[in-house]
Amino acid sequence: MKPIIEVNHVWKEYQKGIDRKYKSLRDTLLDMPSKLFGAEKEKFWALEDIDFKVEAGESLGIIGRNGAGKSTLLKILSRITPPTKGEIILRGRIASLLEVGTGFHPELTGRENVFFNGSILGMKHTEIKRKYDEIVAFSGVESFIDTPMKHYSSGMQMRLAFSVAAHLDSEILLIDEVLAVGDAEFQKKCIGKMDDVSKGEGKTILFVSHDMNALSNLTSRGMLIQDGTVFLDSHIQNSIKKYIEVNTQNVETEIRNAPRYGNGVVKILKIKIHSSKENSSFIYSLEDIEISVTLENNTAEKIKDLKLDIGINNTSGRRVAWLTSHDYQESPKSNEIFMHFRITDIPLVPGDYNLNLYCEVNNNVADWLKNISSFKILNSDLHNPKMKIPENQGDIILKYETLC
Repeated sequence: MKPIIEVNHVWKEYQKGIDRKYKSLRDTLLDMPSKLFGAEKEKFWALEDIDFKVEAGESLGIIGRNGAGKSTLLKILSRITPPTKGEIILRGRIASLLEVGTGFHPELTGRENVFFNGSILGMKHTEIKRKYDEIVAFSGVESFIDTPMKHYSSGMQMRLAFSVAAHLDSEILLIDEVLAVGDAEFQKKCIGKMDDVSKGEGKTILFVSHDMNALSNLTSRGMLIQDGTVFLDSHIQNSIKKYIEVNTQNVETEIRNAPRYGNGVVKILKIKIHSSKENSSFIYSLEDIEISVTLENNTAEKIKDLKLDIGINNTSGRRVAWLTSHDYQESPKSNEIFMHFRITDIPLVPGDYNLNLYCEVNNNVADWLKNISSFKILNSDLHNPKMKIPENQGDIILKYETLC
């Protein structure tokens, strides 16, 4: 039997800068010198010689850092954009979920968009009508189904879009990391549904995600894309291990000259984020993160009342967790002070996070640093049914140990 997907030596070229199809008179005049003198705009290869095959019923996880070319590959497979060179052979109907809101009309209601989006994906009206109740029930937006889509949040749009795509009678399902928009409970629901359609219904799944746990549970094969090329195509665990080795490392930031606020009685010199597991040189899990902070005592006396707070923010700037400690250790050979934290339970989704450090001595601000260091969560246990997700939407207080 022939593979359901064949990608034969595919290349994709893009042009840097803006290339408007419909230009104003001003744009045309500004472009005239470059056309007259033959100046060429800079171009780059988003994908270079991508070559692989996928068998029917196989689940493939596509891994890579941001900008590696993962989404470009899925857009080519979805026929949103053509390859510059090479060919794609598909032997089955495709359902894809690549961006929030794709295939929806903002003025139509959720009910109308189910039929509208289903038609775009290739479903017949009778097929959509037969599965309508199941689609809406899975999405969890029943009470808003007759509300115009423009009033939906991005998470609600994603819920409805995934539900339509997952219930389409297609042979191939393409899912980009758009699932990260949803809440943790719905992500678990989506992973379970994809697992059902892959193993139960025999659908072929291509799944792009930064959630290593979800990739491990859902896919058996992993393709690591690095700078537009296939770096490794192997078992999913081998690809995850190589991705972590190539793209992550211990984070240690020198911050002597960083912008800061406070009276300077104590200054933060250095922060190090690392793994508490032995022989581990990367951060990949939520249960083994250590944060070590080195401070400098600028007084001639011993510090008696010292408190250090560490705020963890997501990339949108929202505070998602908070650490605080009064326990510290002084170095006998210098005026340095050490504080260590071990995080033992933190329900954060995979992604990038920034740290804010706040040091207080005798109830006065000694040092305050904003967005001074960052780390990446590559793997979480949010999809583990034993993991309880907090119901409140406020700050999460981490469970941690002080290692002094």
